[in-house]
Amino acid sequence: QLTDRGLVKPGFAADLVVFDPNTVKDLSTFEQPHQYATGFHYVLVNGQIVADSSGHTGVRSGQVLVGPGTKRNQ
Repeated sequence: QLTDRGLVKPGFAADLVVFDPNTVKDLSTFEQPHQYATGFHYVLVNGQIVADSSGHTGVRSGQVLVGPGTKRNQ
C-alpha cells in the first residue's frame, strides 16, 4: 500500500546505497562498536544523501513506516 516506493523515478521516495563490494568491511568491535564500515560511498534516504565516505551528513530525511501488524501505543 506504499504507492511512492519500489522504483527509482521522480516523485518516488528512494533509499539507495552506493558501495564497492570488494572493499566493504565492518570496522566495529566490542570495544569500539560505533565505527563506520568502509566501502560505502553514499547512503541516500528519500533521495537525500545522509552519509558519504566521510560519515553522516546530518541530514535526517527518513520516516518510520508502520504496517497493519505494528503494535501502537494506546
